[in-house]
Amino acid sequence: MKTIDEIPRGVDVVDVFRSPERLPAIVQEAVAAGAKVVWMQPGAENEEAAEAARIAGLTAIVGPCMYAEHRRLTGAA
Repeated sequence: MKTIDEIPRGVDVVDVFRSPERLPAIVQEAVAAGAKVVWMQPGAENEEAAEAARIAGLTAIVGPCMYAEHRRLTGAA
């Protein structure tokens, strides 16, 4: 799949590993798809895009690794 809108059953979290300059367009796609969260992984941080996501009603997480956070929160080894 090349775009978020190609995902057949909707989107809850858009987990981004792209370069920061691509984030504004990705946030627009996430908003259009009805996503609830945009998670910008380390190296994909873009504060302006995060603010645009927040203004549109999404939760924007900027910087922490989703995998590391999951391990930290669940105590997974």
